Amino acid sequence: MDKELKDFLDKKFIQVDEKICNFDNKIAQVDEKIDKKTEEVIHRFQIITENLEDKVNQVAEGVMNLNEKLDRHINEINKNLELKHQDVLAAIKFSYAELDRRITTLEIHLKQLDERVRRLESH
Repeated sequence: MDKELKDFLDKKFIQVDEKICNFDNKIAQVDEKIDKKTEEVIHRFQIITENLEDKVNQVAEGVMNLNEKLDRHINEINKNLELKHQDVLAAIKFSYAELDRRITTLEIHLKQLDERVRRLESH
């Protein structure tokens, strides 16, 4: 090969090498930007996730508080119902005892009347 061709080719190879080197540098810069953006996205996602977890925890606490409040109200209602039930049973027992006493009294009077009627009829 003649020297001019060799110099020309050397020069072209050097230019190609420089372009490849520049291209490698640009790829490295793009990689750095991608890495940086990836870190930013991950960071934002972590912030959003933490915020969402906080909100879920708040909702869970609210549900627990509501359950406790409902349990207290249900227990109070059950106690009131039990007291009312006891009151009704006591009233029924009292009424039954009173009715039993009155019926017994009426039966005694009826027997006495029957005896009087028999005595009157036998005379």
